[in-house]
Amino acid sequence: MKTKYLIIGAGPTGLGAAHRLMELGEHDFLILERNPHAGGLAASFRDDKGFTWDIGGHVVFSHYAYFDDLMDSLLGLDRLEHERESWVRSNSTWVPYPFQNNIRHLPKDARWECVEGLLPGNRPETRPENFGQWIETVFGPGIARHFMNPYNFKVWATPPELMQYGWIGERVSVVDLKKVLRNIILERDDVAWGPNNTFKFPLHGGTGEIFRRLAAPMADRIEYGQSVAEIDAAKRTATTGQGLTVEYGTLLNTAPLDLLAGKWLVQRDETMVDAASRLTHNSVHVAGIGLDAVDVSERNSRCWMYFPESDSPFYRVTNFHNYSPNNVPRPGEQLAFMCETSFSAHKPEKVDELMDRTVRGLVNSSLLRGDRVDDILTRWEIAVDYGYPVPCLERDGALRTLQPRLESMGIHSRGRFGGWKYEVANMDHSVMQGVEWAERMVQGTPEKTYTLD
Repeated sequence: MKTKYLIIGAGPTGLGAAHRLMELGEHDFLILERNPHAGGLAASFRDDKGFTWDIGGHVVFSHYAYFDDLMDSLLGLDRLEHERESWVRSNSTWVPYPFQNNIRHLPKDARWECVEGLLPGNRPETRPENFGQWIETVFGPGIARHFMNPYNFKVWATPPELMQYGWIGERVSVVDLKKVLRNIILERDDVAWGPNNTFKFPLHGGTGEIFRRLAAPMADRIEYGQSVAEIDAAKRTATTGQGLTVEYGTLLNTAPLDLLAGKWLVQRDETMVDAASRLTHNSVHVAGIGLDAVDVSERNSRCWMYFPESDSPFYRVTNFHNYSPNNVPRPGEQLAFMCETSFSAHKPEKVDELMDRTVRGLVNSSLLRGDRVDDILTRWEIAVDYGYPVPCLERDGALRTLQPRLESMGIHSRGRFGGWKYEVANMDHSVMQGVEWAERMVQGTPEKTYTLD
């Protein structure tokens, strides 16, 4: 088999690239996808009880007109638009997100501890060298203790001291002491911050519906069930574990960069293997808990909730029944809690016990009454090895070593794990990395979303 452009992975980046190639009149491409379905980490699944689940809490919001137009063309009217309502569970109470702007909801002692940490002289004034120090410098010890430190360890499964902070950008709302005090004294909430304060969601089929529709017109150019085992950059061939060999002109990889550079590539050397080994990631277990709603008190308008405290294993729970009524088999009558727990060598978890611990965590967090545990209708779960690409201290140096070497071999690596840059790993970023790569290949225009600057 021979193709001009070979794309590894039918996730958002690979499909975005292929779609744009076709728009530009280029149809000589092939996608290799290890799964039997499209979507990658943005795929969705329907369990045997009729509940729909995503692999984590995805929402559709955008920084790009092209992505917006693409979503319009794919979904049309088959989508809903929501105003974000997210909360933090801290000190056994609910605090609107962003936590640092709404600490008036905390008990008085915790509230004062957070304010005291923001006062002049209570925060370090030296330049931070890592994410942990950045948290102390920006938020002070009170907010760090009650939210930022425990939550970030739960989500990244990595100590903040081992992470850089250049990735933050619009991901974290920094703190304004004047605003904090005003909100406390005037008893105001500040909840509109962030790029995803409004978001869209498919009416049917979960997030994966987007990518099922995107993949459909190119179905004859996608080889499903083909997991890459070896790439020979000199011969320009890729071989799968199932025995398929593809000769290509140029390669777009959207699979994990550490696998490409550290295992698959025939021409890898010690420098590349070492750089690949310095890229770190966490793994994520997603648990879906579905049951009938029997009491109006069990329903609320929250979209998702963050959990820094230790009485639950998960860092986030999504009220998936609020994203679309069709995520449950009986719309409006059932609840669907989608719970995410990270794990790594720094934060080991017994994955086979996480479902039971998740249920206990829902009870501990007041999302599920203890007497309702026996009423659970479905328990769906998936554990993904590659959950988040961690912006560790050595990441940028590793990328500056790997990416130029790969490009000199005719290999481009993009996407959430192909590019390994969390700050441009949202759904829109990931699609646009593929789109911009295709435009560079066909039109020679420079990529803007993925850079090594």
